[in-house]
Amino acid sequence: MLVSRKILNRRICAGTSTIESFRTAKFNLSRTTAWSRGLSQQVNAQTDRETITRLLYSIGTKREVERYLRIFSSSSHPSHPAKFAVIKIGGAVLDQIDELALNLSFLYRVGLYPVVLHGAGPQLNEILEREGVTPDYSDGIRITDAKTLQIARKVFLEENLRLVTALEAHGTRARPITGGVFTADYLDKDKYGLVGRITRVDKRPIEASIRAGALPILTSLAESSEGQLLNVNADIAAGELAKELEPLKIVILNDKGGLYHGVTGQKLDVINLDEEYESLMKESWVKYGTKLKLREIKELLDHLPRSSSVAIISTPSLQKELFTDSGAGTLIRRGYKLFKHTNLESIGADRLRQVIHDRDPDVASGEASVSGILADLDRTPYTIYGDEALDVVAIVSRPEGEIPIMTKLLASRTGILNNVVDNVFNSIKRDHRKLFWTARTEDENRSWHFERADGSFTRAGRTLFWYGIQNVAEVESTINDYEKNGRIDRAILPVGPSPPPHRSNPGGGSGSKSFSTYAPLMFKRGYATSTTTTTPEKRVALIGARGYTGQGLVSLLNNHPGMQLTHVSSRQLAGYSLEGYNKSSVEYTNLSTEDVEKMEQNGDVDAWIMALPNGVCKPFVDAVDRGAGKRNGKTSVVLDLSADYRFEDGWTYGLPELYGRTKIQNATRISNPGCYATSSQLLLAPLLELIDPTAGPTIFGVSGYSGAGTIAGVNDPDGRPTTVPKVTPMTLGGGIRAYSLTDHIHEREARYHLLRLPEAKGVSSSGGGGTFSLGFIPHVAPWFSGILSTLSAPLKRRVTAQEIRALYEARYSGEPLIRIMQQGVPQLTDIENKHGWSVGGMQVHSSGTRVVVVGGLDNLLKGAATQAVQNLNLALGFPELTGIPVDQ
Repeated sequence: MLVSRKILNRRICAGTSTIESFRTAKFNLSRTTAWSRGLSQQVNAQTDRETITRLLYSIGTKREVERYLRIFSSSSHPSHPAKFAVIKIGGAVLDQIDELALNLSFLYRVGLYPVVLHGAGPQLNEILEREGVTPDYSDGIRITDAKTLQIARKVFLEENLRLVTALEAHGTRARPITGGVFTADYLDKDKYGLVGRITRVDKRPIEASIRAGALPILTSLAESSEGQLLNVNADIAAGELAKELEPLKIVILNDKGGLYHGVTGQKLDVINLDEEYESLMKESWVKYGTKLKLREIKELLDHLPRSSSVAIISTPSLQKELFTDSGAGTLIRRGYKLFKHTNLESIGADRLRQVIHDRDPDVASGEASVSGILADLDRTPYTIYGDEALDVVAIVSRPEGEIPIMTKLLASRTGILNNVVDNVFNSIKRDHRKLFWTARTEDENRSWHFERADGSFTRAGRTLFWYGIQNVAEVESTINDYEKNGRIDRAILPVGPSPPPHRSNPGGGSGSKSFSTYAPLMFKRGYATSTTTTTPEKRVALIGARGYTGQGLVSLLNNHPGMQLTHVSSRQLAGYSLEGYNKSSVEYTNLSTEDVEKMEQNGDVDAWIMALPNGVCKPFVDAVDRGAGKRNGKTSVVLDLSADYRFEDGWTYGLPELYGRTKIQNATRISNPGCYATSSQLLLAPLLELIDPTAGPTIFGVSGYSGAGTIAGVNDPDGRPTTVPKVTPMTLGGGIRAYSLTDHIHEREARYHLLRLPEAKGVSSSGGGGTFSLGFIPHVAPWFSGILSTLSAPLKRRVTAQEIRALYEARYSGEPLIRIMQQGVPQLTDIENKHGWSVGGMQVHSSGTRVVVVGGLDNLLKGAATQAVQNLNLALGFPELTGIPVDQ
């Protein structure tokens, strides 16, 4: 019988009614003895478990529920009983204490013992305000003095007791554990007061509670080795607890029920960190608390086995998340990175042979052999898809000019439970607009295939599925071609194809077994967060590819999914192949201005990058302008890395973090900022309204010797011209050397553009407070790349270091390439080979009217190549960080 989707939805969405059923049923189960000792209690407990398990069938299938119960139950051994789950409860969730207690009791009744840790932030704030104490935070951390700690301890104990009491009222044994688990040192006593950094977790009180048959209920209070009570953030405490216990699940209960996409507003079903983390952190909507939470969860899961996962859910959805394949909240796991190989050598023939031997049903039934399957691969071109652990392997046969066939889809138990199957299938769909594949009719996951197919028919014990084809005639023609070429068994060929049963009318059909939409969806969650760009591939020409910046650009463009480097120009290297670029074979040419003009006229490239010395770029830009004029003014984007156009009207200055993205997105002429100038402006911008214009700030800058550029070296043995550094560690004698002590062009550049910011009104000559002047003293050092800049700025009024930090955090919040260090100052290791800018220090002189801040970046990356790719992405229609690793 075909089950309608309306009925199905009612069944699946019955999670809350399950708790209501439990609310009624629990009083009819074992109320008489309240878990007293003895044989009768054991019988009641068994009856209790069976009844509650049957109640779970209302939110998922029997197979789903029993599978998860088996997995969760087997995760806990008497010697290590706390490996099921750590549940972190925010203070806001404690306001729904009865709902919370019911859901935890539900788990207890089926024999599962989560470790529960709660916060009490809202309750603490409410009492502090009543006591006349204003909550104070620094870097998101509650500053805790003795009075605050005294109140916090009282609040934590009261909330802990309230939850324990609510659990016991529902017949669930619970044990309050308010100390003895977390040992901590002071995080920073002078700055945060009585706030702890956990150094040790003692799991013995927790395990003793579970062995005694009681749920352990913890607070996030810690003690120092001297016995001083310390306040610890509940999220951090839960993370440290999970690292020690290594549970299968870490559950974060909040009132939102998950994480949500910042643009579409849709809940994210699943996040696979190994595959998605870097691209997800580059999304414009991932910022503030969302970015911090994702970073903390990744750091946590990196410490845990791959079987562990984090679920962010609301309290009423707890059972649906834990016991169904469809889930309810946001599931975050490490997963594995996916691969695509077009030959056996890349994946390893022995590894693939073992997977086929262990999992292929045709091999198990004797209908096929491993050697025969491997031999068939050589008949047509193919791609092998899978994950690094080979939990899922799929083989797609793809002869030229024919619709591909997925000949194998082999998944392990882990691959199914962790939903790697959907991820692999989505990877196949991205590569192939049309696809055929088969599955046995006895396949217990047959419903998964129907859900992903646009059509199907069943015959001789197999079902043929396809997607991407809506025309019956095309299906028939394709199948005839398959038969002619021997690519599909004659036995399963139909008289005529039919639409998939779940898309046909209940009364219709093709004579095959009907499909019930109530069948279990075992392969559940795919890439909810992944995004694909629709921007067409852009062609890029690079003039001046010989220097360090040119090499950095080649490396970034080599990994850019939407830009193709089609031309590189170097007079010395003309005729030689471009090294470090693997997308296609590219040779250096020596483009003249006439060549550039003609190429622009013909529309041969979408963007020009001018990586030339100062004073050399103009003839090439003029050539582009002439070529554009000959094609009715339509012009490519020109990005200049020299200083030639940084002060020109009609050119857009490309420092996105300060001067906005919109202008760059609409620009065709972009000047890339200088390396020192980038760091100087980022240092000064948050402080402009405070700076005393009568004195003016000074920046002491030190750059690696790559910033001095290159000169021609001795040709290599093949006659290929080489370059060598203009300045070397040897010539520096191991020290640093000052140069351009006055009127450095980056000094002028930084001042010129900063004065165009709205907040510069008070330091400009028209602001009535004097003229803003900037002193800049550059130095070259014996390391290769990296700039460290120290700002000393006189201020108009007294300030605190906290105020200064707040200005930087407010100015750069949500900027993925800017890192505000919590402690210390940027060092070379923080910036070298990194794509962003780091800032730290932020100290105020004892007078209160002079601030010192340290910033740093890699002069070849954020100071040049990375910033160039940022600007090109914006101008050419790509997300700003496409192709840029976010390494902060």
